[in-house]
Amino acid sequence: MQERVREILSWYEHDNPGVRANLARMLNHGKLGGTGKLVILPVDQGFEHGPARSFAPNPPGYDPDYHAQLALDSGCNAYAAPLGFIESVASKFAAEIPLILKINSHEVLCDEKDPMPALTASPRDALRLGCAAIGYTIYPGSAHFRAMYEQLRQVSEEAKASGLAVVVWSYPRGSNLSKEGETAIDVAAYAAQIACQLGANIVKVKPPTAHIELAEAKKVYEKYAIPMATLADRVRHVVQSSFNGKRIVIFSGGAAKDDAAVFDELRGIRDGGGFGSIIGRNSFQRPKDKALEFLAKVMDIYAGKIK
Repeated sequence: MQERVREILSWYEHDNPGVRANLARMLNHGKLGGTGKLVILPVDQGFEHGPARSFAPNPPGYDPDYHAQLALDSGCNAYAAPLGFIESVASKFAAEIPLILKINSHEVLCDEKDPMPALTASPRDALRLGCAAIGYTIYPGSAHFRAMYEQLRQVSEEAKASGLAVVVWSYPRGSNLSKEGETAIDVAAYAAQIACQLGANIVKVKPPTAHIELAEAKKVYEKYAIPMATLADRVRHVVQSSFNGKRIVIFSGGAAKDDAAVFDELRGIRDGGGFGSIIGRNSFQRPKDKALEFLAKVMDIYAGKIK
């Protein structure tokens, strides 16, 4: 085992051997295996945004097998999806690449100001399908935060007892947050801290902006001159807020954008000490040969081969 992976696993000594083994399984898999960096392919967008919005740009993506094969061929550390997609591919791919079962989901047909995802699968499903982890979304700032946090507590206890790692998508959203505030530096750092406090093994947040949403937080950021001018500064603060870097924090790829913007963002995440990215639409919405080229460059950036 590489020393960096050994160091990361030392931060999770409170977890049982099964959880630690599954964390190691993800950290040691793919092109970035052993580096302590992670690139995960998530394909929950069919549920979250609808099939045409997700797959029409690259029609092979309507087939669940396409995505698992893309994750495998590109050398991703893991592949994450909701129950239907994972059930469709588990018999072929569970032994080939670590799978993450996304056990709750939200859809846009009823796009509430204060969202509450539905629980759509269970840790038992993840165990049955040979997964390495469960994924669960929380929306800090939603009026339904209590129900989400309590539900996460219950499913995390069950998952960890079965040796499954827990990946938490922590996406601030709610009627009291502005749209700009959803990715504000203070809110993103707070969301990461909440996920860590709820027992997440891996935290997923959006890249933070230089906006400060909360008036009381603004006073503190100004008083202590917390650096936030560059994305690397802001990522460094989010990682610091995740138990001083002792929790794995990865960042979402977001909506499809041009390659130069994506690669600049990845450099900022890398230089700020982020552990990697979970990149969906920017990967699978392009033809497979282009997706493989794109993901190869993503991994080279995190490996330090491309400055």
